[in-house]
Amino acid sequence: MIDLQRLAHDCEQFVAARTAADPAHDISHVKRVVTTALQLTDIEQAKKEITLPAAWLHDCVQVAKDSPDRERASRLSADEAVHFLRDWGYPETQLEAVHHAVAAHSYSANIPVRSKEAGVVQDADRLDALGAMGIARCLLTGGAMGSALYDPEDPFAQHRPLDDRAFMVDHFYRKLFKLPDTMQTEAGRAEAQRRANHMRLWLQELGREAGHRLPA
Repeated sequence: MIDLQRLAHDCEQFVAARTAADPAHDISHVKRVVTTALQLTDIEQAKKEITLPAAWLHDCVQVAKDSPDRERASRLSADEAVHFLRDWGYPETQLEAVHHAVAAHSYSANIPVRSKEAGVVQDADRLDALGAMGIARCLLTGGAMGSALYDPEDPFAQHRPLDDRAFMVDHFYRKLFKLPDTMQTEAGRAEAQRRANHMRLWLQELGREAGHRLPA
């Protein structure tokens, strides 16, 4: 039987020793994903022995947002997770399930989810990109990449193509507001909609203060 408490401790130590690729993917992000994954695990009656290590290790290999290897990041993390868990003494028969849950969490990798546990980990990671925390993480990442907050002439891209490399607000429309429709669990979908609604209220206030009306 797996000692989940010891496994969680050792995974945390392993991840905490690694350098974050950007300020939005630090150890606090990992801890939030773990907390949410465990909540969804209970609701969905998923296997904790899979979701726990997968959530802890989902970003154990970090690749910068603007790196050409970005789409491979989750697969690299999955390979590294298996290597770590095998050395730890994790059951060989369950390594493939953890590998898939880690690899499939990524939005850019676009790997179809094949298990309840992978769906839980994917939802937990994507929920952290939404709501108040999602706004903060978007601004942190955009600032680190040198992006402007918004286009002062057209902040909500009503008359221009979206460019989330140039403007942080554009990322809400290019990716973040699409996340609720990708949720794999019912509980994750409901929470994603709640958090997305909070983000729309924030954009509405941002537009009001900037002198632009948020389109319906």
